[in-house]
Amino acid sequence: MNVMLTVQFASHPALVQAVQRLLRPLARLLMSFGMDFPAFANLAKAVFVDVAARDFPSEGGAITDSRVSLLSGVHRREVKRLRAESLQHQAPPPAVSLGARVIARWCAENAFLDHRRRPAPLPRLASAGGEVSFESLVAGVNKDIRPRAVLDEWLRLGVARLDEDDRVHLAEEAFIPARGLEEKMFYFGKNVSDHLAAGVHNLAGQTPAFLERCVYYDGLSDESVEALRELTRELAVSALQEVNRQALRLQQQDADRQGAKRRMTFGTYFYAEDELGHGAGN
Repeated sequence: MNVMLTVQFASHPALVQAVQRLLRPLARLLMSFGMDFPAFANLAKAVFVDVAARDFPSEGGAITDSRVSLLSGVHRREVKRLRAESLQHQAPPPAVSLGARVIARWCAENAFLDHRRRPAPLPRLASAGGEVSFESLVAGVNKDIRPRAVLDEWLRLGVARLDEDDRVHLAEEAFIPARGLEEKMFYFGKNVSDHLAAGVHNLAGQTPAFLERCVYYDGLSDESVEALRELTRELAVSALQEVNRQALRLQQQDADRQGAKRRMTFGTYFYAEDELGHGAGN
């Protein structure tokens, strides 16, 4: 690494501590899946090169290998090789891409909600429920996919269940499969990346700042933590559903507008551990 950049980084001990905390749960995840440090270092090297080339343009506009090497600390020979290779950008798994849109509609449109404004159980067949059925719900999003195929996949993942009256129940208020590792990995990368990007935006002093707040307490009993877990879940589900309803309405409104190319993420989380940090990412 360039000596100047090394000194610059070392002069911010708070940044060093923050990065160490970020890396602990990530290291635990990687090692649990058999990825050791050399494999992670190679992966990180490619990302450093890609970010230096994409996010740090020079005043002249040309992004040379020498400039990328200076910014990233990766040797110029490696920079040339890595820039010639394409960084893997993960597309959503098919079940996520379609499923998220179907669930967004189920959670947003009044016809598919119960009296508490939660996703209502839906008759599986249009012959039983008409326009307010699971078949009609899926067809309203994509007429080329058989609703039965979607339902079978959801049953496999634990996203939905069928009751004795042949009604489909949404098992989760948001698309977080009980099973299906590929789908979970996709949402893990998307959610954590956007949360981190919001914090980086704020630390860089860019305006307007993004919402990025939390509430934290210690000295709590197991019973108190469980009570707070239930409270946060209830409040979070309500907030997520309302944002989902408004976002779907605005997306439909913007469908024919020029420049409607921006995206957003709104999320919330809850975490608990003992004060010594055992088994956690602290």
